[in-house]
Amino acid sequence: MTISLIPSTLPAVLSPVLTPFKADSTPDAQKLLKQCKWLEANGVGQAIFGTNSEANSMSATQKMNTLTAMIEGGLNPEHMMPGTGSTSVESTYRMTAHAVSHKCAGVLMLPPFYYKDITDDGLFAYYSEVIQRMGNSALQIYIYNIPPVTKINLSLSLLERLIKEYPKTVIGMKDSSGDWEYTESVIKLLASSGFRVYAGSETFLMRTLRAGGVGCISATANINPKAIADVATHWRESDADQRQADLDKVRSVFAHYQMIAGMKTAVAHFSKDPEWLRVRPPLMQLTADQQAKLLSELKAINFTMPGL
Repeated sequence: MTISLIPSTLPAVLSPVLTPFKADSTPDAQKLLKQCKWLEANGVGQAIFGTNSEANSMSATQKMNTLTAMIEGGLNPEHMMPGTGSTSVESTYRMTAHAVSHKCAGVLMLPPFYYKDITDDGLFAYYSEVIQRMGNSALQIYIYNIPPVTKINLSLSLLERLIKEYPKTVIGMKDSSGDWEYTESVIKLLASSGFRVYAGSETFLMRTLRAGGVGCISATANINPKAIADVATHWRESDADQRQADLDKVRSVFAHYQMIAGMKTAVAHFSKDPEWLRVRPPLMQLTADQQAKLLSELKAINFTMPGL
């Protein structure tokens, strides 16, 4: 199956951008805009309202208003893939229509994750209803597969069915399964037709690019953007495996902590802005001891966040 797709303007690396919160727990749009511009300057696109953005701890209205503020603040929508998936078709439709109206290059769409043991027919009906209600050829959907969180597995047959029915709309996916065999099987089956596969972690970046995928949408692109973007740019060069090993070293530090709270600790430290420590319940900040330990481990590997 060969599909003639709209050429993508999205970079090879995107960040599910951390969301800064004000004291009243609402998103701090101006602080987020500054962070997104720093990521952009380091070669990384913005998958705002992803898992690491604490997206499901915000309302649809909060996310839509924040997206508008980002675009009005000068972010390039051609480098943006906002998360729009939710448990409700109505909310998903509203957020998706809002992103498309702002000319975002794509949307990242979770499956409806509340009910478990649902069928492929049910998942197909969910995506199909959103697409049919949109009725807009500009819509570019990246399916978000994250079974460790959703407890829903997206089968290859479901992906094939969606692509066959909506070949110019369902154009890619982010696979955060952590299962390389699954990621590789999607690439082998679908990438030759133009389907764009992003790994859900830079841990799999080299393997994804070598297999025919397009890049990664990764948590730690929030704190290590340039190094990850450089691997995606230079992955064919002789030092690529060493570059990948260096990425893995940074990620391994954060892997020992709650990832979102850990990354916010790093941003707060390197930006000298303690307001970045805030997370939304049910998440909790790292304890003072955990923060000190994390920052000590980062210092030991000479980690910095220049320009922040």
